[in-house]
Amino acid sequence: MRRFLLYVHSGRASALTAMLTVLAELGNRGVRAVIIDEQYDEIRSAPASALPPTLLDILDSEEVDVVDAVTAADMVELGIVLGGDGTILRALEVVREAGVPVHGVNLGHVGFLAESEVAELSTTVRRLLDVDYEIEERATLDIVVRDSADHVLHTDWALNDASLEKADRQKMIYVVIEIDGRPVSSFGCDGVLLSSPTGSTAYGFSAGGPIVWPEVDAFLLVPLAAHALFARPLVLGRSSEAAIEMTIDNRDEGVLTLDGRRVVDIHAGMRIEGRLSPRSVRLVRLKNTPFADRLVEKFQLPVVGWRGRVGRQV
Repeated sequence: MRRFLLYVHSGRASALTAMLTVLAELGNRGVRAVIIDEQYDEIRSAPASALPPTLLDILDSEEVDVVDAVTAADMVELGIVLGGDGTILRALEVVREAGVPVHGVNLGHVGFLAESEVAELSTTVRRLLDVDYEIEERATLDIVVRDSADHVLHTDWALNDASLEKADRQKMIYVVIEIDGRPVSSFGCDGVLLSSPTGSTAYGFSAGGPIVWPEVDAFLLVPLAAHALFARPLVLGRSSEAAIEMTIDNRDEGVLTLDGRRVVDIHAGMRIEGRLSPRSVRLVRLKNTPFADRLVEKFQLPVVGWRGRVGRQV
């Protein structure tokens, strides 16, 4: 039997209403929906005003499997995510190891990961059921945190970015930047950001970094408000490794945040290593839209006056 993971922004009434549409389309085709137990509990505890009248009855029926995250990733062929980019990031945390592709239906604001809109949800689900789509691979970052004796304290990954920032807003931290085993620069700053191409349109863009096309096999190191002459963003390749060391004379602590969700406290003498991971995430695309068009649409960029080549139009 076919099974699809259904992952939603459980705090939004619009996502819960859209969930009914997806459940109906899956049911019509004899495909079972899989819900993670944590989300099931969140939905059950949602305010009555946000819950569609029949949703809880359907979730409690035999048409839906409620399981833990590890079991869910191993039993589904695809994930449908109802929410913004944040919800998609949470869903990818569940399925990345199993290599399950996900498709995002946008209920957020400026999102680059979600492709479909809720207004066309029924058509979207039917195309997913018919396997009428393409898979887009997105590079991720592998992150290792070491103590002053080089013992590994934490390993993790990020799709968008890993940001080291000062814990105290009134102070700054002091870091040394290393590339491929060699020191490059040291300075005081608000922080340092490691960003994938996907994250280059998120925090990296806001911090002054370049936008990198998703298919480019590279990642970024972006200093945040650095007190230094040499503090420009760096673009690094697949074979490179970047390291950020909190110098031993730091009196203040730092915080490492992965994709804006997972947090690790960083102290003086500790070291963060980052590189492109051999394991990517998989996004389901229904349209072969050029990335330049996505930029124009999401950022509402002006293109008035563009002539282009004869026969081509926006």
